[in-house]
Amino acid sequence: MERMVGTVVRGLRAPIISKGDDIVQITVDTLLHASEIENFKIKNKDVIGITEAVVARAQGNYAHIDDIAQDIKDKYGNETIGLIFPILSRNRFAVCLKGIAKAAKKIVLMFSYPSDEVGNPIIDYDLLDEKGVNPWTDVLTEKQFREFFKDTNHLFTGVDYIDYYSSIIKEMGSEVEVIFANNPSSILKFTDCVLTCDIHTRNRSKRILKNAGAKILYGLDDIMTKPIGNSGYNENYGLLGSNKAKEDSVKLFPRNCQDLVIEIQNKIKEKTGTTIEVMVYGDGAFKDPVGKIWELADPVVSPGFTHGLIGTPNELKLKYLADNQFGNLKGDELKAAISNYIGNKSDNLKGSMESQGTTPRRLTDLLGSLCDLTSGSGDKGTPIIYIQGYFDNYSN
Repeated sequence: MERMVGTVVRGLRAPIISKGDDIVQITVDTLLHASEIENFKIKNKDVIGITEAVVARAQGNYAHIDDIAQDIKDKYGNETIGLIFPILSRNRFAVCLKGIAKAAKKIVLMFSYPSDEVGNPIIDYDLLDEKGVNPWTDVLTEKQFREFFKDTNHLFTGVDYIDYYSSIIKEMGSEVEVIFANNPSSILKFTDCVLTCDIHTRNRSKRILKNAGAKILYGLDDIMTKPIGNSGYNENYGLLGSNKAKEDSVKLFPRNCQDLVIEIQNKIKEKTGTTIEVMVYGDGAFKDPVGKIWELADPVVSPGFTHGLIGTPNELKLKYLADNQFGNLKGDELKAAISNYIGNKSDNLKGSMESQGTTPRRLTDLLGSLCDLTSGSGDKGTPIIYIQGYFDNYSN
């Protein structure tokens, strides 16, 4: 019988994960039970994704604002801290800010503009042209910024993050001064002790600040890289990838994910005789076309994945083949010709005309985005995603 279905994605319902739970066994049991109930066969090269949130929960990887404050105090002492490029997020940054502000005498808070690093807007881009403001050169005080731009509420949440972050800093007992600039070194006119809060541009920011003479310089990835007392930590990413847990604590990005995915892969092979690929995923890597917000607020899409997920797709463009090499064929003859062509394709199609228009992205970024869109971030209750047929093609 002719096969009519390609890639199939299933969100698998799992128990509510708590600290100390065996996430490996839960993942294996969930998959085996789902395959039995839903009557699907586990096959080689299938992919299972586990959201980073439940991995971190099982690990108990949490930090209190007091832990964050202690780490900040150990690193900065009693200096005025220049806090630059925070993303605009109650979930991602507000609780971290509480811990940072609790340790500081004064914070100079420097926002990027017209949006944060991941696209959350403070103002509309077109207003820059209207007001004659150059975001690459102009350093604005809060007073100047508000004189130029009257509406600074977030498009979707309605939050004025300038006021919101300022109020958090004051509530934690610190002074605050707000400025707006896009050059990291602009903060050095106010203080030479800097904490850079950007995610994907953090290494560039640190390089610029170091070369410009910053005295004390860290990023969020340097905070909570080891336990403070009994706290959680992340040795690779620190506070990056953290989420609000409670009003006074955050869930950190999970640790030891590489060991975890290999253990899950081995256990499933023991149970079924098949080798599937396994990954831990966080945010997908995609951009909202209306709000211009880039989803990826985690430091990486996948902090751990098995060997078979290394690389990028090696695919031919069917439309190109049908219009060019086999433009004179139709029906079964066209199908057979294209299937045969795919079956004999090169192992490396990079740069070839036949592959133009295919997606030149890492497999983990593509699959992580698929997983994130499937599981969502709400109440679906499917933190485990199972993908079949992803590595198949038209000739299979």
